Amino acid sequence: MSWNNKNATQDAIEEQGFQVKVNNQTVPGVYWTPVDGNHKRLVLLGHGGTTHKKTEYIEFMASMLVARGIAAMAIDGPGHGERASENFTEEDTDAFSRAWQSGGGTDGMLADWRAALDFIEGEEGPRPTGWWGLSMGTMMGLPVTATDDRISIALLGLMGTWGPNKEDLARLAPEVTCPVRFLVQWDDEIVPRDACLELYGALGTGKKTLHANPGKHAAVPRFEVQGSVDYLDRYLG
Repeated sequence: MSWNNKNATQDAIEEQGFQVKVNNQTVPGVYWTPVDGNHKRLVLLGHGGTTHKKTEYIEFMASMLVARGIAAMAIDGPGHGERASENFTEEDTDAFSRAWQSGGGTDGMLADWRAALDFIEGEEGPRPTGWWGLSMGTMMGLPVTATDDRISIALLGLMGTWGPNKEDLARLAPEVTCPVRFLVQWDDEIVPRDACLELYGALGTGKKTLHANPGKHAAVPRFEVQGSVDYLDRYLG
C-alpha cells in the first residue's frame, strides 16, 4: 500500500494517488482533500460502468464535497480504468460481465474497497463516512454499505435487480440499514425501471427516499447531483 504523487489543483483541492494490493491485484485509487487540511468527514465515490475513478463527474463530485470540507476517495472498479483489459459499452452486457468478474465479482470488489478504506483510515484516522455512487457505483456501493458498518449514509441509484451481480444486490439490499437517497431515471434505457424500483423496495432501511426524474440513464438533472451533495453534507456524521 503506498501513496503516489500529490497534486494541488487551482480549486485549492489536493489530489493524491495511491494503490493497494488486494488478492495479488493492484487497485489504484485517488484521494481528494482541501489544501487547508480541514476535513473531518469522508465520502467514497463509486464510478459508473465504462468510466473510471477520475472520470469527469467523479472529479466534479469530489470538488463539490471538498468545498464543504468533506474528503473524497475513489478507486477503479473491477475491469475499469487502469484495471481494464478491453474497451466496451454499457450496452455490451457480456463484456461488462467479464470486466466485473475479472476482479473477483462482488466479493473481490468488497475486498478492494475495504482495503482502500483501511489504508486511508490508517493514514488519517477514522471519520464519519458515506457513499455516493450511481449505476455501477451502486453495484459496488450497495454491497459496501450493507457489509461495512463504517458507512453511515448512502446516495445510490440508476441500478436495480439487474446486471452481473443482481443476485448479490437482491440478497444484500435488506442488510442496508443506514439512511439512503435513491435516484431513478424514469426513461432509463439501460437498467429497467421496474428493476430499480424493486431494488429500492428491498432496501432494509426505514430512512429512505426515492427521487425519480424523466430522462434516460445518464440524464440525471444537475439539481439532483447538487442535492445529493447537500444531502450528504447535512446528514453525514
